[in-house]
Amino acid sequence: MSPHSAPAAQEPDPLPTHAPPPGLIALFLAFARMSLAGFGGVLVFARHAIVDQHRWMTADEFNETFALCHFLPGPNIVNLSMVFGSRLRGIAGGVAAFTGLLLPPTLIMTLLAIVYARFGDVEVLRRILAGISCAAVGLLIAVVFRMMTPLLKRMDAVVLILMLGVFTAIGVFRWPLQAVLLVAIPLSIGVTSVMRRKVAA
Repeated sequence: MSPHSAPAAQEPDPLPTHAPPPGLIALFLAFARMSLAGFGGVLVFARHAIVDQHRWMTADEFNETFALCHFLPGPNIVNLSMVFGSRLRGIAGGVAAFTGLLLPPTLIMTLLAIVYARFGDVEVLRRILAGISCAAVGLLIAVVFRMMTPLLKRMDAVVLILMLGVFTAIGVFRWPLQAVLLVAIPLSIGVTSVMRRKVAA
């Protein structure tokens, strides 16, 4: 009797790229937690919650959405809450995410403003605020590197050149942001269109 090979063990299915879209209450609570945890800026915690914790977006999708919000008028993270919530649950989802993002810190900052108006000249409080500002800079640098990771993994020379060009124009030469964007946005759209056509061909 010929030996029968044992059936190969089935590999577990990979985790889905996206989790099921959240409900309105879940959106409100998620953005409320982001805003309450967002010392030094909510962007760090928003990316962690949306991409890593809940898997509502991939890293690339988050970067693309944030890029869109960056070019819209108004605070970037506020734009992100509206765009993200609307994308998942329509206008009601955008309102839920927007309210969750702004309501808790607005209430807290109102109370802190009252306290600061009375005790703002205390030296200990000034030192605490200086320490918080240092931590905020560190958090911002950390999230920038995490957002750059998908681009660096692809090692797309054209994308990296565009990114370095915009950074050099604004950060080094101090050229006006509006002028740089008027050139960078059409150029980026054109390059992306050409690259996608080549991939599809």
